[in-house]
Amino acid sequence: MSAIRSIAQRTLRTQAQISRVSFLGARAYSTKEPTLKERFAELLPEKIEQIKQLKAEHGKTVIGEVLLEQAYGGMRGIKGLVWEGSVLDPIEGIRFRGRTIPDIQKELPKAPGGNEPLPEALFWLLLTGEVPTEAQTKAFSEELAARSALPKHVEELIDRSPATLHPMAQFSIAVTALESESQFAKAYAKGVNKKEYWVYTYEDSIDLIAKLPNIAARIYKNVFKDGKVGSVDPSKDYSANLASLLGFGENAEFVELMRLYLSIHSDHEGGNVSAHTTHLVGSALSSPFLSFAAGLNGLAGPLHGRANQEVLEWLFEMKKGLGGDFSKEKIEKYLWDTLKAGRVVPGYGHAVLRKTDPRYTAQREFALKHLPDFDLFKLVSAIYEVAPVVLTEHGKTKNPWPNVDSHSGVLLQYYGLTEESFYTVLFGVSRALGVLPQLIIDRGLGAPIERPKSFSTEKYIELVKGLGK
Repeated sequence: MSAIRSIAQRTLRTQAQISRVSFLGARAYSTKEPTLKERFAELLPEKIEQIKQLKAEHGKTVIGEVLLEQAYGGMRGIKGLVWEGSVLDPIEGIRFRGRTIPDIQKELPKAPGGNEPLPEALFWLLLTGEVPTEAQTKAFSEELAARSALPKHVEELIDRSPATLHPMAQFSIAVTALESESQFAKAYAKGVNKKEYWVYTYEDSIDLIAKLPNIAARIYKNVFKDGKVGSVDPSKDYSANLASLLGFGENAEFVELMRLYLSIHSDHEGGNVSAHTTHLVGSALSSPFLSFAAGLNGLAGPLHGRANQEVLEWLFEMKKGLGGDFSKEKIEKYLWDTLKAGRVVPGYGHAVLRKTDPRYTAQREFALKHLPDFDLFKLVSAIYEVAPVVLTEHGKTKNPWPNVDSHSGVLLQYYGLTEESFYTVLFGVSRALGVLPQLIIDRGLGAPIERPKSFSTEKYIELVKGLGK
């Protein structure tokens, strides 16, 4: 353990050097309590030792079997990834370091007068497994605000993008362009010790998260508004600054929605496309900027993050088709007509979950509190009463219950953020808070490059024939 302690001490010294260069110094934002970076450095040696012992004692233990149909079915359910921040249970839903969504709503620090958890506190929890104090959370909020400015070339790149280019494409381009600021890439080029990779990965990750609200707001204002973007207020929390930059900062309910939205959309285990892609690209020692940009490209797909846009478009189409009649009979007929036409019911079903998505429930509770009479919310509520029955009778889905995408767009519509093609960008801002802690952990643990084995169909035929002998 003495060698590990030595590494941690050297890491802390390196951290202090980086801090003086890249920002005012972690202590400048903090009380006497450890900063997030300091606390992670303290916890890392114990985690390294825990995994070392686990591998030594159980490294040859079989933890699952792989069926041929899983290889051809998107590797569903194959145990093969390590993801410390969250685990997704088919019945319970997501648990963040063992905590459910109601748990984090209760336990995580909140803004003065607020009721929803602060996403920056969730990031702390995902990285360390610990709930930060209010003072630590406030200091972290201030640090993010201090790092939020965009390089001029990134601003110009966003400004030159045509309004016809999808906001998610612009988002990915801007994050990739931040590679110019990567401390990890620069340190690697100079030959940094691999035991200190996490220090530079941490710096890049915090810089990236800090700059995402400015990137998202600049895209939003350029594509849909007048192109004018305000400035970050160092006295405000992360969500309040995002809401303000988007032009909704005066609406306290919208700010609360952003706190909830960014928290519950952040992390959903490591096997989903955006999380796995970020991890995979990061395993090649690409910087957090390049790794997360790759993850964003996956999030942009209609089978992943873009689903929230498609749900809203479907709801508008359905609302028009129903002619304002949200009766059970009308909705049931509309759903059956949709299914018989060979289409899916957007917002229902999930690759893992087999019950109502707790993220849907959290958003529904928010709506019941703040917008119970909104017509789109009434429609979503009415569908919730009918769709599971119809989908069960249809028999073509393993999960007839609503997922997170079936509700989020309705909330944004109510508060005036009506441009649905932008919704996945907000999802992307949130997802950074979930995937980047694992990237830091990966580098701290010295995780190797990911390289599963693949076979051709002919080779699989040969393999199964051999197993049958």
